[in-house]
Amino acid sequence: MAKVQRSSAARFFHFIWRCLLWYLAITFALVLIYRFVPVPTTATMLFDSEGATRDWEPLDNISPNLVRAVIAAEDGKFCTHSGFDTEAIEKALQRNQRGGRLRGGSTISQQTAKNVFLWQGSGWTRYVRKVPEVYFTFLIETIWGKRRIMEVYLNVAETGIGTYGAESGAQRYFRKSAKKLTRIEAARIAAALPLPKKRAVNGASGFTKRYGNRIAARINIVKRDGLDSCIYK
Repeated sequence: MAKVQRSSAARFFHFIWRCLLWYLAITFALVLIYRFVPVPTTATMLFDSEGATRDWEPLDNISPNLVRAVIAAEDGKFCTHSGFDTEAIEKALQRNQRGGRLRGGSTISQQTAKNVFLWQGSGWTRYVRKVPEVYFTFLIETIWGKRRIMEVYLNVAETGIGTYGAESGAQRYFRKSAKKLTRIEAARIAAALPLPKKRAVNGASGFTKRYGNRIAARINIVKRDGLDSCIYK
């Protein structure tokens, strides 16, 4: 009886081990492919009840104003961290412990990993997501590099209701290509990124308008201080 139990346990753990190896192999291959190939779709796009309008553009066809705007708004240490901003995470945990709306300390790299390979989630599902998010963030930082991460982020990020990516957002709100976005226009898009379905890009008021103005002012600081040095040499 004991031998049968040990044999069953051995088969079970062998099965788990094989599944893990297949998972690692498939995910590694997928990350490697997306290093060169545009990401065709994401889970968020597939399950968006409003549809998903998007146009993939290489980073050279996206205004530096938008690149600097998202660095200013989302991740000022993007070019210097290895995928995780420990200081931002600690501050987010402290804010959350004091109560109020939960806030994260995710970097652009983490957001890209989540957007491309995982799901958005809420409640307990977002905590379940954190483990594979760390894994995928490590992979894209290692295999893609900063410039590719930024390129993918700006092509898959939700920029409005049923709208994804910089190009679709620029066409929707300003009737122009992402390459021609002004500093103010880029700042407005960046200000709406955390809550694209709720924050207005055009006709913004209140917090969103003030936040956009702050981002616009910080774009020059990002350029001056070389916070975009991993993108623009």
